[in-house]
Amino acid sequence: MSLFLTLALVAADPPTPPVERCGYRIVRSYPHDATSFTQGLFWDGGHLYEGTGQYGKSRVARLDLKTGKALAQTRLPADQFGEGITRWKDQIVGVTWQGGVGHRWAIKDLKPLGNFTYEGEGWGLTMVGNSLVLSDGTPELRFLDPATMKEQKRVTVRFGGRPIPMINELETIEGQVWANIWMTDFIIRIDPATGDVASLIDLSGLKADAGAAGDDSVLNGIAWDAKQKRLFVTGKYWPKLYEIALADCH
Repeated sequence: MSLFLTLALVAADPPTPPVERCGYRIVRSYPHDATSFTQGLFWDGGHLYEGTGQYGKSRVARLDLKTGKALAQTRLPADQFGEGITRWKDQIVGVTWQGGVGHRWAIKDLKPLGNFTYEGEGWGLTMVGNSLVLSDGTPELRFLDPATMKEQKRVTVRFGGRPIPMINELETIEGQVWANIWMTDFIIRIDPATGDVASLIDLSGLKADAGAAGDDSVLNGIAWDAKQKRLFVTGKYWPKLYEIALADCH
């Protein structure tokens, strides 16, 4: 069963617990490098940080919001497919798709600090409290010790009681995990303690507004500026990055 059909069936059922539905409004748009296959995104210290994918093109970069240009960057080895990134202490931690290899970089200059290994695939990455949270394309979120990468627990993401696969890029916003669902226009807001989806955010139309084309150019990338309460989103190969606000929630 396709994810679209699954969501349609779920939407037709009375969800338990209730799931809020939201649309969006565009607050502002910014330039974004249309060659970037966006995999991870976060905001820190006045800048966006982006991790990109594709073999031979994967990188971690500090971006200037107004221009979209990289102020600093470090490329991954050509045989690695970069995925999600997040900040932990004075490091950026990043994972790769199928290689089981992760990286640590110094956030001040993006210089490599070392590698680590983990089992399974790597998709999205975020911090919840003192735990590193990893998505791997399944309905499960893995909670890891960021220092040792030992698994602490797993939580299954459920929409109205049903597991939802394809959980991709992650961002923690005010204690809850926001996640892209790969190949859709949806972001979900997840209770990290239970895995229950609290909100479904429909960003339909944003890809067209960005002028992005192609099957791979899907919505992916969520960043939160906690100080100014700004929510940023973008997509793979999108020439625009957006600050958005939720709208018409019910």
